[in-house]
Amino acid sequence: MINKPTILLIAVAFIACNKIKSGNELQDKETAYIRSLGLLQDQEQIIKFYSNYKFKNAGNFFTNKRIAKYWIDKKDSSKNEIIFAYYDDILSIDSTTNVPSSNCPYLLVTRKDKSQFKVFVNGKKPVVNAFFTEAIRKWEESIKLTRL
Repeated sequence: MINKPTILLIAVAFIACNKIKSGNELQDKETAYIRSLGLLQDQEQIIKFYSNYKFKNAGNFFTNKRIAKYWIDKKDSSKNEIIFAYYDDILSIDSTTNVPSSNCPYLLVTRKDKSQFKVFVNGKKPVVNAFFTEAIRKWEESIKLTRL
């Protein structure tokens, strides 16, 4: 019989193994699931994706049109969160990479209406930084295009 601390250790190790994926690495059924949550439109492509738990429970990603996250609590739907911001609606994006080891680095997305949400990404620091840099660059490119 496995005791609770061992199960917790196994779970943490499993979660820590989640990796950042490019949109091309997602399976069709994964993309369909994200679409079913209302977080993906036709002609919208996921650029990078990270799940800080199980795929069907948690996802953090950016596309060619938005930054988004979801948390689906299978036991208590009142805790579900499906949050996104189109690039045009974003006022600022700040990255926080220096966090305690028990936390995940994140992007703090501030919308023009001043509401905020966090997009969590974990992994090796250079890979996390690359995710953050690419997401911010995509947003900045979108802003430049809308000003033309």
